[in-house]
Amino acid sequence: MYTVIVSSFISPTGSEDELPRIPSSVWRIPTTGGRLPASTRGISSPSRWLPTSSRWLPSCSRWLPTSSRWLPACRRRLPPTGRRIPTPSRRLSTSSRGYPPQGGGYPAPAGGFPPQAGGYPAQPGAGGYPSMPAAGETGYRGSIKDFPGADPLKDVEVLRKAMKGFGTDENAIIELLGNRSNKQRVPLVAAYKTTYGKDLTKDLKSELTGNFENLVLAMLKTPAYFDASELREAIKGAGTDEACLIEILSSRSNSEIQEITRIYKAEYGKSLEDSISSDTSGHFRRLLVSLCQGNRDERPNVDISLAKQDAQKLYAAGENKVGTDESQFNAILCARSKPHLRAVFQEYQHMCGKDIEKSICREMSGNLESGMVAVVKCIKNTPAYFAERLNKAMKGAGTKDTTLIRIMVSRSEVDMLDIRQEYLKTYGKSLYTDISGDTSGDYKKLLLKLCGGSD
Repeated sequence: MYTVIVSSFISPTGSEDELPRIPSSVWRIPTTGGRLPASTRGISSPSRWLPTSSRWLPSCSRWLPTSSRWLPACRRRLPPTGRRIPTPSRRLSTSSRGYPPQGGGYPAPAGGFPPQAGGYPAQPGAGGYPSMPAAGETGYRGSIKDFPGADPLKDVEVLRKAMKGFGTDENAIIELLGNRSNKQRVPLVAAYKTTYGKDLTKDLKSELTGNFENLVLAMLKTPAYFDASELREAIKGAGTDEACLIEILSSRSNSEIQEITRIYKAEYGKSLEDSISSDTSGHFRRLLVSLCQGNRDERPNVDISLAKQDAQKLYAAGENKVGTDESQFNAILCARSKPHLRAVFQEYQHMCGKDIEKSICREMSGNLESGMVAVVKCIKNTPAYFAERLNKAMKGAGTKDTTLIRIMVSRSEVDMLDIRQEYLKTYGKSLYTDISGDTSGDYKKLLLKLCGGSD
């Protein structure tokens, strides 16, 4: 007497449809033995009997006689005794049916993002300023610091969600960008494109408008790339923004200027020096060309005897002669180190009883005067120079938003705290207060994030 058992093969993943179904294969098993468990599948009657020495096995493991093999879709007669098929030769694996082993899930992708470990990778050669101190270091005077545990993949999700669908969540964009340092903001452009296949800059342009848009886009550029783009805007088109050229070239270090000139040539196909030369003239052009070389002496030590000699040369080139030798001013102001020039200005004051700035104003005029005075102010006190620039950008009718954006973005990780102190000391009210009163909306909110607080 034999019992008919109907079985279907179950794939390792648990689905009957992933592998070819074994069509109602029939085995004849003696009716003597233990009761078949009720949980078995494919048996027409659970009350049948199996041999005592056997048990119901998973679909990938069967009891077969020694002389038999895995059965194709046909009938076989099994003797009452058997043994387990050795794994290497008898067990049906998924690979024998053409399916590579998946290990219970998808294999790790070969490409994509490297492990972020909860932060941002370093950005060597990305156009940043190597001389800019990092947040957390002694002497750091910026208002924006690295956000601990920031992840670019999570950040771009926030940006995408803020722009997706009807309307734009400007507050989400402000909170994210206003709490990330430049080295954490810049990688978002590449991360966004890799994740969503879209350009972050273009998406932001389509969602934002006006000065808020310009500020957000400026914050996604490296410092040197931003300065290069600002210089380009100052030179191209009708007219020249001489104040922008002077502001950038007189306040940046050698390494910063060299990085700016490299990026300018790579982006616009023309050297910065050639662009300046074709758009300016006279001694003002010579001043700008000298500054864009990025070749100022940066040694910290001061030779007092040499400082006295330079002070005498400046006096002889200006106050002590009829006319002015602009080349002598250019040679000293563009080549000497800042500590040395501070000593020169003091010696000049002692020598003739006049401030060097006032002497320049009397001896020169126009853009050359503005340029020379800006160089002197930057050397004397850079934060005070930028405090004055910010005040001029906001006072009176209208606001020079381009200047305001450029200074707030470029100095937020350099000396914004010092600028705030100088602003309060000079004008009797905080920079935060003036920005609040002169701007509005989302533009104001993000500027105040860069300001860092009220004094």
